[in-house]
Order: sequence, then structure tokens, then C-alpha cells
Amino acid sequence: MVRQRVGIIGGGQLAQMMGQSAEDLGIDLVIQTPSPDDPAVAVAKQVIFAPITDALATAQLAQLSDVITFENEFVDLEALKPLAEQGVIFYPTLANLAPLLDKYEQRQYLASLNLPVPAYFSLENAIAPAFPLVVKVRRHGYDGQGTFVVDSPAELANRRQQLQGLSLMGEEFIAYDKELAVMVARSPGGEIAIYPVVETQQQNQVCRRVIIPAAIPGKIQRQIEAIARHFLEQLQAVGVFGIEFFLTKDGKVLINEIAPRTHNSGHYTLDACLTSQFAMQLRVVTGLPLTAVNLKTPKAVMVNLLGYEYATQDYAEKREKIAALPLTYVHWYGKGESRPGRKLGHITVLADSQGTETTLLAKAQLIEDIWYGVS
Repeated sequence: MVRQRVGIIGGGQLAQMMGQSAEDLGIDLVIQTPSPDDPAVAVAKQVIFAPITDALATAQLAQLSDVITFENEFVDLEALKPLAEQGVIFYPTLANLAPLLDKYEQRQYLASLNLPVPAYFSLENAIAPAFPLVVKVRRHGYDGQGTFVVDSPAELANRRQQLQGLSLMGEEFIAYDKELAVMVARSPGGEIAIYPVVETQQQNQVCRRVIIPAAIPGKIQRQIEAIARHFLEQLQAVGVFGIEFFLTKDGKVLINEIAPRTHNSGHYTLDACLTSQFAMQLRVVTGLPLTAVNLKTPKAVMVNLLGYEYATQDYAEKREKIAALPLTYVHWYGKGESRPGRKLGHITVLADSQGTETTLLAKAQLIEDIWYGVS
């Protein structure tokens, strides 16, 4: 039976972007989120205002929903287990989430599947083997928050002091050639969909641009698809997952991180693919067949609109100027407050039949010049 009421734990822009797909599919969204100002409130049929870790509120959400899915991974699995035992359906399942939420445990799990990951170690008592290295907070880090590159024992000691009380892990520093990502989905019946592999470009450890598709050899494309398929099948995953990779200078593919949800690197799918990642998540959790994920355009680029100041405004004039550019689609999240590095929206630019990556990147630069006040 196809479910028609989908509960979402979390009310940010990822839930907001499910709104149009939910309308198209005849699905009502019921949201659990803390604030009336959260982006998804505007698209929800019903809202339970509560912290996302409030299991009593999630019990209320379950009464209003046929299935519950997640917009973020800041959840309390132990608190949700009694609900699952009572028959509440979560997709991804709590068993799917268990090895992924803690970054160190995620590394251990991927290594147990013989999937390629950077060298890693616990920083609780361990001595760092070499510098530079990457220090990560094991839970609740995103958009570069909780991730630090350290170059010396003194810098490591200082960072440990700053993060005292938090569980940390260390990783080898990868001198990569490119950062890549792929969105993947698996249905309850085992049907798998794999989106095009894309290149992500970061600044200050926050994604600034996504280039679609990535300019990589077919061998690398096939390797990434095989890794994704193996991961989904071994986990018996149900849901949409974002997988980030390093492509090293000597051609090795290493998994950077896996997000058990829709992901910023997949926002381009709203405009550039036959089925968006958000429609796909709803199709997966409601038992609908998975549909084609092919590109509708030869190439595309996605540009994040990042906050660059502390302000309260909607930047309407800049957004209108960007929207006037041809084959350009503006997605604004409706957040009331801007601060440096905060994701306020994104732009997708599609190429015409004559478009090249060079012309797309030139347009991406023009968009950034408009947004950041260069022109």
C-alpha cells in the first residue's frame, strides 16, 4: 500500500525542498521542527514544534504519519528504538543509521565492508601518527563545522583543549585531485538508483559549487558506482544517501563521508534530472517505484548562495538579477538571518546544447560576483 502521509524529523531547507515533490505525488508532509521560522514549516500540512531529539514529539509525529524519514542526522537513536519496536516505520531504518551517525564508527563500518577510506584513528588517547592531519568531531558536524586541519603537535593540543568534552577522531590528510560526490537511493524491495557523479568545489570546508557531471574517466565512474551499490546492498539501506569521495592525485578513490539523507551535492537534481533527490526520497519511503535519474541537460553547475555577513534581509534585488540570467534557476530557503558561511539558497545553471564546462563556470563566477557584491 502506498503511504500518503510522510513525517519528517527536521524542518530545514532539505525538508522544504520536498514540498513541491510531495504536492506532485499527492503526499502530505508532517514536520517535527523547533521553530515556526524553519524553512519547511511553509510547505507542511501539519507541524509539531519540538526539538528534533524529542522522542515524545516523534511519537505524536508517528500518530499523524504512515512513515517517518529524516532531514538530518542529529537524532537520538536510543530514544527512537521504543517507537520502532511498537511498529513505527522509519526510513532509513534505525539499523541503517546506527553505523553512520558517528564518523569514527562510520569509518569502522566502511572498512569492515572492505570499502576504501582514508587512514583513521581515535583521538581519545591515541598519539597522532603524522602531520598534517584532519581532526573531526565524531557527531553533529556539518558544512565544515567540527572539521579542522592541524599541522603540528602544538596545534593538535590546542584544538583538543578547545574541543574538550567532545569525542574526536583523526584522519590522514588527503592531497586530493578532486572531490566527488554521488547521490544514491535504495527502495525497501532492493531497487537501486544511482545519480551522475559530480565534482564538488569547497571553500573553507563548505561546498561552494557542484559541477555536473564530473569530468572523470569512465573507470572512476564505474568504480564509484560499484562502491555505492556494495554499500547500499550490504547495509540493506532504505532511503536516499549522499556519498562524498576523494579522488587522489594517483587515481585512487576514497570515501570521505556518507550522509543518510538528501544532500547539498544533489540539489542540482531539482532542475537537471528527470527525478530530483527529494522526489526520490518520497518515492522510496512511500513504496513508489524508483524512476529515472538521467540528466535532462548535457551539463550543469550548482552554486550555493552562502551568507557573507551578519544581516536580516532577503537579498531580493540580487536574486532578481541572478534569476534574469538565461537557463538559471534560483532556489531561496527563506531563512530570516544571514551569517557568514550559512547556506541561504542555491542556483542551478543548465547548459544549452552548445554549452561547455568553461562557459558554465564563467556564468557561475558571474553569479558569485553578483551575490558577493563584486558587480
